[in-house]
Amino acid sequence: MGKQPVKLKAVVYALSPFQQKIMTGLWKDLPEKIHHKVSENWISTILLLAPVVGTYSYAQYYQEQEKLEHRF
Repeated sequence: MGKQPVKLKAVVYALSPFQQKIMTGLWKDLPEKIHHKVSENWISTILLLAPVVGTYSYAQYYQEQEKLEHRF
């Protein structure tokens, strides 16, 4: 009972670098998809964006006040 070699066949899948139609479904009707997601989840969108916008505006205000402090 010795070991006998077994022939294996490998299947290789590859995409052509010249094929550009692979991701067209992702970009199709993108503005409509975004509008649908936001209109369904507008409360979550506000709760996500409010702290981000608030923090950014505070940082900009603080930086501007720090620059103006050195004038006088």
